[in-house]
Amino acid sequence: MSFLIAIVSGFASGIFFRSLFYFGWEPIAFVLLLAAILVVVPRMFADTSRLAYSLGAIFFLCGALGMLRTAATDTPLPDSFVRDLKHRVQYEAVVVGDPDVREKNQRIALAVGDTGMLAVMPLSADVKVGDRVRVYGTLSLPHAFETDNGRTFRYDKYLEARGISFLIQYGSIHTVAPAPWYSVPAALARIKHSFLDGLNRALPRPDSALAGGIVIGGKQGLGVELQDAFIRSGLVQIIVLSGYNVMIVAEWVMAFFALLALPRRLQFFAGGAALLLFVGIAGISATAVRAAIMAVIALYARATGRSYAASRALLVAVFFMLLWNPLYLAFDPGFGLSVAATAGIIWLAPLIEARLGRLWPFLKNTIATTLAAQISVLPLLLYNIGLFSLVALPANILVNPLVPLAMASATAAGVVGMTIGPLVPFISVVVGYPTHVLMRYFIFIAEESSALPFAAFDLPLFSFWLVLLAYAVLIYFAASKRFSTTDQLRFAKKASI
Repeated sequence: MSFLIAIVSGFASGIFFRSLFYFGWEPIAFVLLLAAILVVVPRMFADTSRLAYSLGAIFFLCGALGMLRTAATDTPLPDSFVRDLKHRVQYEAVVVGDPDVREKNQRIALAVGDTGMLAVMPLSADVKVGDRVRVYGTLSLPHAFETDNGRTFRYDKYLEARGISFLIQYGSIHTVAPAPWYSVPAALARIKHSFLDGLNRALPRPDSALAGGIVIGGKQGLGVELQDAFIRSGLVQIIVLSGYNVMIVAEWVMAFFALLALPRRLQFFAGGAALLLFVGIAGISATAVRAAIMAVIALYARATGRSYAASRALLVAVFFMLLWNPLYLAFDPGFGLSVAATAGIIWLAPLIEARLGRLWPFLKNTIATTLAAQISVLPLLLYNIGLFSLVALPANILVNPLVPLAMASATAAGVVGMTIGPLVPFISVVVGYPTHVLMRYFIFIAEESSALPFAAFDLPLFSFWLVLLAYAVLIYFAASKRFSTTDQLRFAKKASI
């Protein structure tokens, strides 16, 4: 475990510093020199503890590799597009992402050859995933901007982490040819929209939008005021595709095939396929991919009869995701919050639960899990957003235990609505009634808690060094305590959020 921590922490540290500071080969060579020194020193002194020096050497070596991997992402923009900047352009492209519909426009991810672009187009544009389109507009580069609370959002790097280099605005987009029948992304997008249409048949607005967000993520259709209520109450994570959703889906599939008495290895493959299908339908995000990797490791351990350590699974998932895309670490807030929440549930939740006395076990587990996640994401959340919610803990305790039930009922309502609903609308409404009750409850908690006096307030911008200090204190606290492997396994399922 110590060597795995050294590898991942070193690799992530190298990526982090190279993401924030642009430099040449000299610092990388210096870090490699430090690694070499730590290899040589134990050989010079026989009584030296070799483990500490070995871990240090691995840390610095992986740090240099992290710097090199991040430097490899600094590829120049294609000259053919750079020449078109600030000019009116016309391209043929392929829609590679589900349009993100906002209040005043929609944002459509495109691939023009091998180059990613984001088209900001009117709401009247009607294009779908996989369509070949002709887009008109002004070509520009995305830039960082200052948010309402004085923080700087690196929008350019945020898009770069998603493979997008340019913006096309102030124009139009038209379909040249629909997606071919064999396009897998187009088929998954059609399933998603059919499911959302089924929810619209079964539930009124905004209940259907909230149910869709809980099952497959997304805030479309909630409206600005309701979104703000979920943000101020600290409940916004239930309408963002999270690892908890992913693991719940995997557990459902495994339980179904277990009832059929199928071999455990077949259950593993079925669960893995269900995860891929679910993440593909909901939309591939860093949070969902991280959770899917951890869930696949858990399913494999169950299928082979091996023990599952959530902490090792988290480290492995983080390492391979950063190896694939190092920009996730510094420029994807969702990735950082997801990893922090997961780490908190793995290492802090058992410690908190042990100090909650003789509460009802279910309530004690819920409070420990919620409090651990809230504490672990708080430094990053305050730095990135600056909003501190005083009602987040009680609101999450009242809502989180019902999220699996809400997912199950919403899934049933959506499936019935998309299959039987067009023929017999009344059945969709009947099946969707339990979901309607749950959605009304969630909205009630969000609105009432966010409306309380001093429910949330904004904090001024502070130094990132305070974030690092806060996490250093949390790591020290978790490392100085001991809890059993049984405790960790009890929290392993929820550690995928």
